[in-house]
Order: sequence, then structure tokens, then C-alpha cells
Amino acid sequence: MISKKTNLTILTSISGSHLLNDMMQSILVAIYPILQSDFSLTFSQIGLITFTYQCTASFLQPLIGIYTDKNPKPFSLPIGMLITMVGFIVLAFATNFHIILLAASMIGIGSAIFHPESSRVARLASGGRYGFAQSFFQVGGNLGTSLGPLLAALIITPYGKQNMGYFSLCALLGAIILFRVSKWYTAQNKNKKSNNDQVSETKKLSRKVVVISLVILLALVFSKAFYLSSITSYYTFYLMHKFSVTEQDSQIYLFIFLFSVAAGTFMGGPIGDRIGRKYVIWISILGVAPFTLLLPYANLSWTIALSILIGLILSSAFSAILVFAQELVPGKVGTVSGLFFGFSFGMGGLGAAILGKVADKTSIEYVYTLCSYLPLIGLLTVFLPGKKALRE
Repeated sequence: MISKKTNLTILTSISGSHLLNDMMQSILVAIYPILQSDFSLTFSQIGLITFTYQCTASFLQPLIGIYTDKNPKPFSLPIGMLITMVGFIVLAFATNFHIILLAASMIGIGSAIFHPESSRVARLASGGRYGFAQSFFQVGGNLGTSLGPLLAALIITPYGKQNMGYFSLCALLGAIILFRVSKWYTAQNKNKKSNNDQVSETKKLSRKVVVISLVILLALVFSKAFYLSSITSYYTFYLMHKFSVTEQDSQIYLFIFLFSVAAGTFMGGPIGDRIGRKYVIWISILGVAPFTLLLPYANLSWTIALSILIGLILSSAFSAILVFAQELVPGKVGTVSGLFFGFSFGMGGLGAAILGKVADKTSIEYVYTLCSYLPLIGLLTVFLPGKKALRE
């Protein structure tokens, strides 16, 4: 039998590894101004970098999730982290745009291997507290994402992108941690019940309801990912262009926003366990709309304040959305996790590429005005089944 107690040691390990994995991805985004200056890149090329690493992860994650549902591969976790390490080393010494894209794709591959299996580990270690476990896992990634711009401002921006090579040691540390997690995961897989521990917990809904609900959840992920892409990829440029802040200051402001995303992520899962995930999704996606609509017209101080609120509220949705989807399709944790992580990555990458084109043809300010309407897609939440429909 699987213990019904939450395994905080494993959750902390997998969340810490998530921190290291996403920190390295965030550093890539944070040094976009450096790459733009060193290689004379356009906004379209900047968007293509994001598109490359996120869409690589997007296409691979669902496939990996489907495969590992049938054939769990615990030791793929450290292998994925080592691939990310190699990508970082390549990026540190890149000499042209094509090598940057190669490095970005390797970072995407490493991430694609990491997320579906690590999400399954988080569920196995949850002890039945699925929202809490998913949030605990996710907050590690969001903290890592928030640390990236800060570390870039302190270590890379003053000295050049070659200093990125030092961060490959973080990937090595992550691989060591994940090797230990993989041994625990292997032991869990010896018990057949570990692969279907959630099957009996949810009511069998009709195929039509499940499909419609999954489509709605993916639409909500689209709105969240597309909007967040406008900030994570272009927030530094927006602040530098509109308010004439320095590059280092813009990276610190990005850190503040991303830290608020981490805080919001941690709140979403436990609240969903208590009041129902549908309510969390309502508040998170649709509730953020007034703030996104105000953001393009705010001064610098209000821009920072609104960005913090947007990060706190919008980020609380993903854990609730993911666990909601896992409850809709019991026994397919890897498939569902791969689909939703992959779709989120893909929409983020596609968003970065499209918004980069829009910024080149119009202005970076217009991008933020255009994206401010995306959270209104949250109205679709009304069509999701309620807590009683899932549990009774």
C-alpha cells in the first residue's frame, strides 16, 4: 500500500529540482537584452528563441507523458536535467543565432523530460492532498523562474553571457537530487496500486463532458500562458521603452513580478483542496481581468503594483487546472500532465513569437493593450462540472 501521509522529503526534493530547472529557463529569458545587443536581434528573433525552447517542450511532453503512463522511467528525471546542463553550456559559448536556437531546443528537451514524470512523483507523494502537492511542486518552478532575472542582473549582465556556464553546475546538482528521487519512485512503482491510486476517487463522467471540460481547461491555459508570455518575454523591454528604466532595474522588476507568481501558485492548490478547484479557476482567470485592463495605462509605480497583483491572482490557476484535469481522466497522470504542461509551454512559445512580430510592426505598448483582454476567456469556467459532479 502507498502511504497516505504526505511525503514532504520527496515533495521538497522534486520542488527544489523544479526550482533549478525553471531558474535556468528564466535566466535564458532574462538575458534577452544581452543577446539582442550582442547579436543585433530583432523582437521577432527574440520571440523565435522562446518559441524554440517552449515548443520543443510542448511537442515532446504529451508524448513522454503517454509513454511513461504505460512504461514509467524514473531515471529519465536526472537524464533530462543533464540535457538542460549541456544546453546551458552551449548557450554560454554561442557565437551566432543558430547556436542559440540549438541551445534553446536542448533546454526545451530537458524540460520536456522533467515535467510529466516529476508531476507524477508529486502526486504519488501527496498522501491524497493533490492540490497541495501540485502547488508545492509548482511553487519550486515559479521561485526558480523569479530568481532567474535577479541572478542575471547580479552575475551575467555586468560580466557577459559567458558567466552562464557557471549555472550549469545548478543542473548537475538537480541531477544528483533527482537520482535520489528516482530510487524512491522506482520503489513506488513496484506496487501496482501506485499507478492507479486515484482511479476510485472520482465519478466516471461521460466522454462528452470530459472532452468539453478538457477543451475549456486548455482554453484557460491558453489565456494564462499567452498573457504571461507577454510579461516574461517582453516585460524588461516594456519598462525600458515606456519608462526609460535601466536594464538591471527592469530585471529586478521582472524578479518582483515572477516572485508574486510563485506566491500565487502556492496558494492556489491548498485553497482548491478546501473550496473546490472550479472556484479557484474562476477567481484566478477572470478575477485578474480588471488589473490587466488597467496595466497599459498605468505609470511606473502602478505598473509594478498591478503586475504584482496580476502575478498573484493569475498564477493560482495552473495547479487547480491540472489537478481538475487529472480528476477528469483518472489513471492518466503522465498523459494529462504532459498535455497541459506541453500546451502551456507551446502557447507561451507561440505567444512570444506572435507578440514579437506584433511588437516589430506596432509597438511593445500595443502588445500589452492587446493582451489585456485575454483573461476574459475565463468566462468559459461556467461550463465546467462542479465539485459534486466529480465526487458524487
